[in-house]
Amino acid sequence: MRPHESCGCCRTSILPSRRSVLAGFACAAAAAPFLAAPAAAQFTAEDERFMRMAIEQASIADFPFGAVIVKDGKVLARGRNLGRTFGDPTAHGEMVAIRRFLDQYPPAMLRGATLYTSGEPCAMCMGAILWCHIGRLVFAASVAQLATKIDQIMLSAADVAATAKFAPISITGGVLANEAMALFK
Repeated sequence: MRPHESCGCCRTSILPSRRSVLAGFACAAAAAPFLAAPAAAQFTAEDERFMRMAIEQASIADFPFGAVIVKDGKVLARGRNLGRTFGDPTAHGEMVAIRRFLDQYPPAMLRGATLYTSGEPCAMCMGAILWCHIGRLVFAASVAQLATKIDQIMLSAADVAATAKFAPISITGGVLANEAMALFK
């Protein structure tokens, strides 16, 4: 007799166990937010105009990500991914835009600004956005969409923002996502 033959734990079965079926459903439910692109929230013609500027920055970046920071209808800083250019893995479009903003304006001016970015911010960039108290984030392609083309940390901007009650932020996603994704060849 083989070990455990009498208890049945080592038996193989053609049909999946109830436990494995339930575990499969649980895994599918947990992965669902990452597999589907978020529904596009309502956005304005102004959002589309500024997103086109962010996508323009992405088109000339060393990796296709770009951002603009806007306050009171005025673009105050632009940034594009320069990580490969400077050998700096933190030089994402959002980080470059924030640094350029801070070169010209005091940090307090970031409060209530809107950051437009061609791709949903990674955890690093989203952390910086929250620490800066930027009031609104508008992104084109979602993390889930970007993951079809490049490696991504599968953590949404909303998930990061939910952990920072000290920095309320409005998030709008999906603005011109197809145009942003077209930059990945």
